Parts: sequence; C-alpha cells; structure tokens
Amino acid sequence: MSTTEAQLAEVFCSIQGEGLYLGERQIFVRFAGCNLNCQYCDSPQALSVPKEFKVEVTPGKKDLKQLPNPVTADQLIELVSGLQKPKGVTQAVVLTGGEPLLQVDFLKNFLPALKQVVPLPVYLETNGVLPGHLAEIIDLVDIIAFDIKLPSATGLSEYWREHEKALATAYHKEVFVKIVFSRESKVTEMDQAVSLIAAVDEKIPLVLQPVSPHGPVKHRPNPDQILAMQAVARRKLSTVRVIPQTHKLLGMN
Repeated sequence: MSTTEAQLAEVFCSIQGEGLYLGERQIFVRFAGCNLNCQYCDSPQALSVPKEFKVEVTPGKKDLKQLPNPVTADQLIELVSGLQKPKGVTQAVVLTGGEPLLQVDFLKNFLPALKQVVPLPVYLETNGVLPGHLAEIIDLVDIIAFDIKLPSATGLSEYWREHEKALATAYHKEVFVKIVFSRESKVTEMDQAVSLIAAVDEKIPLVLQPVSPHGPVKHRPNPDQILAMQAVARRKLSTVRVIPQTHKLLGMN
C-alpha cells in the first residue's frame, strides 16, 4: 500500500442516504478496491481499481470530470476542499468504498493533513473485517459506520471474530452498526450479530437496512420479516432503527 498516493473511484458531494446521519450533506471520498465481494454490494464500481476516477466539479451538480489514478494526498485535499461549498452546510468528510482501510498507509498521512485544511469530522464507512488496520487510524477518525456482514445476506463466509475485534476498537469513537439483511437472512444469525454488539455495549446504535429497493424483489424482506428482525435486536440493544437506502429513492449517489 502506498503512503503517498491513493486509488479512488470517485469524489463528490451528496446527501447521506444511510444510517444515523441520514439526510446530512457530506463530501464523499470513495476509495477503489475491496477485500470482500458482497452479494448486495451497492457500489460495485468500486470493487476494482480504475485507470481514472470521477470528480464532481460543482457540489451537488453531478458535473463530473475524470482524473487519473493514483492521486496524491495534496491533490485529494484540494479536491475535497473545493467541494466544501457553500460554507457551513457540509457535515463531514466520508471515507467510503470499496474498503478505505485497505489503503491505511495512505490514510495515516492524508488525514492529519486534511484536518488542517478542512475542519470537518472524518466519517469512516468500513466493512468491519480489518481490525488491525482500523486500530492504526482510530485516532484520526471521528465517526465510524460499521458493517456487520450476515452470511445469508452477503453470500460471504462468517466474519464474527474480525467483527468482534474491530468493533471493540471502533467503540473508542462515535460508532453505529449497520446490518444489511435479505429475505434469506436467519433470525439466528441476526441474534448472533446483536449479541456481538451487546457484548461491547448495549447502547451502540444499530441500523437495520433491508436490501436495496432496487434489488431483486425475491430477495427483499417482507414487512413481517422486518418487524421480526427488529424485535430480535431490541431484546439486547437499546437503539434499533430500520432505515433503507434513501439516496437510491432520491436518485442521488
């Protein structure tokens, strides 16, 4: 991993469509490359590294231009700073992907410099299976949106041990957990995930996210399943909210 350059998919300004910061205006830095290949990935364009990445010129206008990969820390800071318009409306800089923690060496150099120029909270979206990498930058981020992967909803193997270690590290900062679930998801695996969260702190908020409304109908959980999953989670956690991907409904990134 490079300490001075990053591989990106896109940089843009939009409305946060998931989780507890739903509806906030944020600047998104989407890193390219991922260590997983989830069945319901909502950003498949970021799974591999493109020769060029997309950059929004005017905040919120989708007037995109192409720039070559990789990008230096100074170049990325300039791009992010240029999207902080108008002043006072942007809530955070979001590191998303792909999986940003794959480029942890770059982040260790980039984030301290970014905070000197762009005085906004750093919001990390992570798949939660790289606890060692998270520990390396935990002091440089402010908010963590932490995924727990249910095998039935993602088509992946189990990552309980990695999730447990990573969540214990994320707990030192503001953190909430997001669990995507499908019609195939099992109550038993939801209970296992909830137990993992409660073992760290029952007050960690949980966002239950039914698979995208734009996904195959046969995989979308029905209302009874959604209520049942929330009921299971509420037995052990104090805050459990069902929040779908609203940016998809708004036609935004």
